Parts: sequence; structure tokens; C-alpha cells
Amino acid sequence: MSADKNRRLAETMLALVGGARNVTSVSQCMTRLRLVLADRSLVQDAALRALSEVLGVVEDDTHFQLVLGPGKVARVTPEFAALVDAALVEGGTGAGDPSPRPGAGAGAGSVLGSDAAPDSAPDPDPVPAPAATTAAELAAEGASIRAARGQRNATPVKLMLRRVANIFVPLIPALIGCGIVAGLNGLLTNLVSSGDARWAAGIVPALTAISTGFMSLIAVFVGLNTAKEFGGTPVLGGAAASVIVFAGVSDVSAFGEKLAPGQGGVLGALFAALLAVYVEKWCRRWVPVAVDVLVTPTLTVLVSGLVTLFGLMYVCGLLSTGIGHFANWLLLHGGAGAGFVLGGLFLPLVMLGLHQALIPIHTTLIEQDGFTVLLPVLAMAGAGQVGAAVAVYVRLRRNSSIRKTVKSALPAGFLGVGEPLIYGVSLPLGRPFITACVGGAFGGGVVGLCYQLGTSVGSTAIGPSGWALFPLLKGNHGLGAIALIYAAGLAAGYVAGFLATYFFGFTKQMLTELNAEPAAEKRPAESLVVAGHTPPSAAGQSEGKVKVKGEVKGDNDGDDEPEGEPKQPAGV
Repeated sequence: MSADKNRRLAETMLALVGGARNVTSVSQCMTRLRLVLADRSLVQDAALRALSEVLGVVEDDTHFQLVLGPGKVARVTPEFAALVDAALVEGGTGAGDPSPRPGAGAGAGSVLGSDAAPDSAPDPDPVPAPAATTAAELAAEGASIRAARGQRNATPVKLMLRRVANIFVPLIPALIGCGIVAGLNGLLTNLVSSGDARWAAGIVPALTAISTGFMSLIAVFVGLNTAKEFGGTPVLGGAAASVIVFAGVSDVSAFGEKLAPGQGGVLGALFAALLAVYVEKWCRRWVPVAVDVLVTPTLTVLVSGLVTLFGLMYVCGLLSTGIGHFANWLLLHGGAGAGFVLGGLFLPLVMLGLHQALIPIHTTLIEQDGFTVLLPVLAMAGAGQVGAAVAVYVRLRRNSSIRKTVKSALPAGFLGVGEPLIYGVSLPLGRPFITACVGGAFGGGVVGLCYQLGTSVGSTAIGPSGWALFPLLKGNHGLGAIALIYAAGLAAGYVAGFLATYFFGFTKQMLTELNAEPAAEKRPAESLVVAGHTPPSAAGQSEGKVKVKGEVKGDNDGDDEPEGEPKQPAGV
């Protein structure tokens, strides 16, 4: 039954993004279905946001992303990809085919329009826009901000950081799984040592192998993904990176020192595979076709391998060690101040696209120490968002549209999925986004202060945050003490975000405009109609005769409401 539900959701989303022929690439990260679309104008944004399973819509210059949440995305993505493949195999006539175009008929995924409701003549006197802001207007404003941010972030440096992030994001599920196994193994090890669980003595070595096997070979996976991302042959990138983890490198000397297996870590693997890509491309350009199959792989592995052994492993080893020392020094000496700054600035870094640079840093710290001390501090930014959203809910008692959005997005926010709250509530409102950052700063300050006092709180994997990070916590003390400090940081973020937003998040003018029942909420038809179903109340409105007319097309700000028509509330 659950599989059928996921497939139905995939079918609905495929129709609303323009059908299989409009999808050129399907991938996923921890929480999002990531699509590359041929024609952005075919997307029915409002109908997508109206789906209860879609927590948010995020765009950048390369991907159209649907936020489904952890777990859900892993189940829906294979169904979505299978539908795309099946439709293309059938010549584009399968489920989700965009012909006829959205809005042109009552087929799957159609939106209520002039063809779906013949009696829906254009209203010459449309109802004026409601005085109060609705969730749909906030969502449109968030989409506009995302589009503007995407244009600003399309710089060479930020595009490169995004490509680097694409290398590490596919590794997150394995990092999470192995991290949780490592945490369980740590508990059993302590129980065995104390004599309380001697029965587990034989299980501990097995769990150790399971939890550390991936990390011991992570350089190979980084090499594979690097070559794939930059247009090379993945297996050649993996071969170049595998040199780093080969036990026999201990017999090789570079710069007067013996090398150690794993020296250089994921950074060395990334640069080794990147070099292999450039060597391979050079060979493809100059090596005769007749001998290409022999010469190109040989030169690629040989050149990149030698440079890795006698240069990259030593240099990247120094860089990796420096990153680890700096992170520990920052929190040890900066304490609450460092945590305050990191927790408060993380969301602005996300808006600027600079947070991508942190992913290889987190991975390097996990590889070296077994956990990253930066992630729990940065995760406090999500706690500030939750506190701010609760304050918005309390302050805007009469705006049922915005309160409904907050209420639906809060559970995901507690689990660390912050996009619906950021783009659907705090960022479009402006001031609540700033006060949410204040909440994150206080939460980060608590965690940073405890580090300075001698208790480090780290995470064995990257990706989750909020409550979802508890199973991955690790540090220099017992799990109970570490979890207590992390919970105290979350509580500080919730409370500070709430208080800052409640008292400073709204001006008097904002409260006057926002704290009122939107006129749109009083009309009986509240949403767009999907899959050709037209409720009787949508055919004609007794109050204002509001109709959505014509073909719905996406525009630059992500708001698919026809110009001049009153906007309908939609979930985020």
C-alpha cells in the first residue's frame, strides 16, 4: 500500500513538472528530489506546492528541487525515475507525458482552466487582492528570493563549490548508516568492558568492521564521484584515488618522509581524481583512436598516480591536518563566541551559496577524528528557525493562511528540514529571518561554551540536523552528557528564536498588514485542481466569481498565479 502511495505521488509530481520528456535528469539528496528540466515554463508551481507531501520547492541555476523530507525522498525517487524511464522507452506517451500541455484539458495533471471549465469566462471585474498576506503570497515571495539568489550565486567560485558538494552528497546515506552503527558499537563496547554485556564480545569486532569499512575506502568513492561530476570515466577516477588508501604506500617516501595509508584523505582523493579527468581528456584529444583503448587508461592512471604519491598525498595531508587543528582550536579558544558566530551566520552562508565549502571540511574531520565538531554548532541555525516560526504562529493569530503553513512545516523543522520554514515563512517576511539567525547564534553559543569547558559534541555523519542528529552524536564523553548538551543547545535556539521574533520580528505596520484574516480565506475555492477533478464550488463563485483562467505557466519568480487574478492559498 505504501509503495502504491509513493508511486501515485511520483505520477502526480511528474505530470506537474511537465511530463517525462521535460525531465532530463533525476537525482536525490538527503531531503530533496533533484530534477534538471528542459523547459521550466511547463512546471505548475502552485499545484506542486499544494501537494501535502511536498514540503517546499527550491531552485538554483542547475536543479529544480522538491523537498520531500528524509526517508520519503528515498522511496519516491526510484518510482519517479522508473516512470521517466518507462515513458521515454514508450516514446514519450507514458505517464506524465506533457502533451497536451498543462491546462489544455482534463487529463492527468491538468489544472483548472478555461478548457477544464467551459463556463469559466474571464471575469472583467476581478476581486481586489486581499489586504492580508496569505501563505501563497509568502511562497511566491520566497520563490522570487530564491530566483534572485540563484542569479547572484551563479559565479564561477560558487558554481565550483556546488560541483564539489555534488561529489560528497551521494555519500551521505553511507555516512549516516555507518555512523549509527559506530554509535551502537560504542555502546556495546562500553557494556562489554564493564562486564554487563559479555554476550556482545563477539559482535563488537563485526560491528567495527561494518562501521569502519566504508570510511577506510571513502577516498575511492570520492574519486568515482569526482570523475563522474567533471566528465571523466568514473572507474579511472576511483583508480587514481585508490592509491591513497593502499597499504603499500608506506614503502614510498615523499619530501623526505614516509607516506602513510590514507594520508591526504578525501581532499587528496578529490584532487587525484580531478587530475585524472584532465589527463584523460587530453589523451582523448591527442591519442590516435586505434590505440586509445590501451594508451589513455594507462597514461591516466600512471600520471595521476605518480603525482598523487609524490605530491598530493603530502600536501593534502598537511591541509587536512590543518583543518582539523583549526576547527578544534576555534572552539577551544573561541568557545561561546565562536559558537555564537557560527550558529548565527550559517543561514546567511546558505543564502550566499558558500555553505557548500563546509561539506569536504566535515568529511575530513569525520575521517580524521571519527566525528565533526562543527555540524552540531551549525545545526543550531535550524533551532532558531523553529523558534521564530512558533513566534510567527503566535503573533499572527488571525492569519489562518500563514498559521496553516507554519503548522504543516514545523514537524519537518524539528527534524532538521528547514526549507519550508525558511522559504515559506521567515525569509519572505524579512525580520523573522534575522531573528531566527539570532536564535541559532544563542544555540551555537551554548554548544561552543561546553566545548571550551571540556565536552566536545560532534556528529559521525553529515546531512541530518535537529532531532534527527541525536543517533549520530559522538564526542569525548559519554553519550548521555553529549546528548544533554546538544539538547540544551536546541532548547536555547528555540527559546532565543521565539523571544527575538516575538518582540523584535514585527513592526507595527507589519502586524497591521499581516495579523488579519485574508480575504482569500473566506472564499470557498482555496486550491488549484489536480488530475482533472473540478469540484462544484470551483465552477463558479458566489462571492466575487473568482476563477483561474487559461494556461498556467511558470514565471521567473516561481508564482504561477495568472497576472491580475487574486492569489489562491497553497501549502508549502
